[in-house]
Amino acid sequence: MREDVIITCAVTGDDAKVTKSPHCPVTPAEIANSAVEAVKAGAAVVHIHVRDPVTRQMSMDPALYREVVKNIRESGVEAIINLTAGVGGFVFFSNDGQVLGQDQGTDFASQETRMRHVIELVNEGKYVPDICTLNCGTLNFGEGNRTYVSTPDYVREGARICRELGVKPELEVFDSGNLWLCNKLFEEGVFDTPMLVQLCTSVPYGMPANVGLLAALVNTLPPTAQWASFGVGRMQMPMVAQSVMLGGHVRVGLEDNLYLSRGVFATNAQLVERARTIVEAMGASVATAGRAREILALKVS
Repeated sequence: MREDVIITCAVTGDDAKVTKSPHCPVTPAEIANSAVEAVKAGAAVVHIHVRDPVTRQMSMDPALYREVVKNIRESGVEAIINLTAGVGGFVFFSNDGQVLGQDQGTDFASQETRMRHVIELVNEGKYVPDICTLNCGTLNFGEGNRTYVSTPDYVREGARICRELGVKPELEVFDSGNLWLCNKLFEEGVFDTPMLVQLCTSVPYGMPANVGLLAALVNTLPPTAQWASFGVGRMQMPMVAQSVMLGGHVRVGLEDNLYLSRGVFATNAQLVERARTIVEAMGASVATAGRAREILALKVS
């Protein structure tokens, strides 16, 4: 079990279902404010998606990311900022084998396009993120004919871009084969030490939120790796406890779960507070952003 645990708060996500919560932040100001509240509640890392303020739907507009990062940086709280770079991998198919177009959901793009907002912010040099996500495999996301595609060479390209930018990749692992790839690339020197891995459980049809499976995956990681896991919906808090027990960090937030209890909508700060209670009740301490930077070998902001 870890002595100091990093809590990440995934603030809003990109799924339209999140917007049914009255606490779902939508505008850049709302997203930044919710992130700041989560940090004050105990999160060291905030994982950021943005939404179109008019449609409330997922967006990858660099201007929206810039405003969110600016507001967090200028709020006075010390936070590690983690931007998603996973959008741009979905491919929809028809039953007769045709790849469907953008008007029917396909958003497949190059790895560089998926990271355009991160590249722009780093090149501008003023509102620079610390971490960005890198999805590490191809997966059937739920029912129907939707697949998320991230090939080994896409992952290599993402890692190359991260290294050039000085941004640490958080490796999103949705199934055991994804982790196999991460470990292989780490052996190749593609990822710097410590490799940062997020084990994403209970996402259909990836890996289930199962403590035996989680332990087996953790046992394959390099000794120097830093890792966290999360569960979706009602499995969010049980996975907090399992992660701490197995020596990992944790992630909570509205991206993965809308409820504090049955029928009771949560805020991000409330979910972080609940996770903090679990972490401390298990005898561990919650890492500050400064301590988290040391653990993850991040640059000082």
